[in-house]
Amino acid sequence: MPVSLTNKYIFFLLAIAINTKAYAVDKTDSLKQKIGLTQPWIDSLQKQLEFSNDSLKGNLYTQIAMQYLNADTISDKLRRARYREIALSNTMKALHYYSKYRDSIGLRISFDHLALIYRAQKKYAQAKWFILQSNTLSRERNDVREIITSLITLAGIKSDIGDYDLALRDLAEAWSLTIKKHLPEQASLVQLSYAGLYTQIGEPKKAALASKHHQEIDDSLLKAKQLLLIASLRADEMLAAVKKKELPSSNRAQANLRVSKTTGLLPYLSFSLF
Repeated sequence: MPVSLTNKYIFFLLAIAINTKAYAVDKTDSLKQKIGLTQPWIDSLQKQLEFSNDSLKGNLYTQIAMQYLNADTISDKLRRARYREIALSNTMKALHYYSKYRDSIGLRISFDHLALIYRAQKKYAQAKWFILQSNTLSRERNDVREIITSLITLAGIKSDIGDYDLALRDLAEAWSLTIKKHLPEQASLVQLSYAGLYTQIGEPKKAALASKHHQEIDDSLLKAKQLLLIASLRADEMLAAVKKKELPSSNRAQANLRVSKTTGLLPYLSFSLF
């Protein structure tokens, strides 16, 4: 299995754990430049904490923690460790306020962040406990996307400690949910996770097959988005013609019908191709 696949796997797991969004850091930037990009915003958030009421503080602490989590890829090991501790401290503070106001979404985000931090610190028991709390909250809310996200993270933690059979079970559940709920974007991530896990287990054929499935789903999504863009452009053209009264009434109705169907095009195409 190429090294690039393993790197891609790790990158996506980090991206899921931090609110399902990918981030990258330009390694040619100096440490000074990185601090310059984030510190003013951190100072602003800390200033807001002084004047905000308690109901807003959980979100502010979370935003501060995010700044340090996003800087967690710097090469300086000591500074990276300190950033993780600062992120941990702010996330714990956020957790306190989210708990106080029974903010289940805020709690889940905090649990995700804590799992990420503890996993990076190789404190796997703590990481596993917090991602299980996130998974439980998501199940209570019937938030399927977040259930899948937490299962992928949980599988990653279990694979870190060598519980490969349990990790495969978590990915199997995640995969089943993506099929049942027609979630191709997350299906792609599950297959990417399978590829990374099979690479760790030492099963290159299965890893290659999972990587192929991941790429096929991504390709289908790209094609679907292209078709959606074409349909949207055509609909805009027809609406413009309708406004100029260049079409008979029968074609106006057809144009409106095409527009109404455009919004539902992507999910259907992406999974029908997959």
